[in-house]
Amino acid sequence: MHSLAALTPLGSPLPKTEQIGTLTISEITNCALASVTLRRGKDQAFAVAAETLFATALPGPGVWQQAGVYGLIWMGPDQWFIEAPFASHEDIAQILKAGLGDSASVTEQTDGWARFDVQGARVVDLLERLCPAPSRRMQTGAATRTLLEHMGCLVICRETAQHFSLLAPRSYAKSLLHALTAAARSIG
Repeated sequence: MHSLAALTPLGSPLPKTEQIGTLTISEITNCALASVTLRRGKDQAFAVAAETLFATALPGPGVWQQAGVYGLIWMGPDQWFIEAPFASHEDIAQILKAGLGDSASVTEQTDGWARFDVQGARVVDLLERLCPAPSRRMQTGAATRTLLEHMGCLVICRETAQHFSLLAPRSYAKSLLHALTAAARSIG
């Protein structure tokens, strides 16, 4: 009998939260994540299946949108990340595959990525110190891929100038948290 226990991307049993001045930096672990890629020649079948599954069309470039329990993130031409609550969608890849059929390739991504949410009145100041994303101009629903220090990262504006999510490969979790906390301390 094994006694395995899940660990967060930071290697702890529970997600970490840092409060620095008016900023809150939270490790988010309650979100399932999968990638979806349209298969060649399946455009029509995919559009119908996606509309049925999500009750909306998938977003275009630079957009994140909420569709019921799903967060839909445009990642590139004919490519999206789909997020959902982990408690109800632990098997998100299977759920999406069942809904999209052979019109898309679906890959589980939950354990491959680390997500940190940064909230507070100075979140834009923090992001401007770390990455070239136009965070001051980003409105709710904007999403962009960028570099944050040396790390490829996805930046999502969940609430204009108040709440951003940053996703990076899981192996960068500690580096990403270090960058965020150092920048937060530098702005007070």
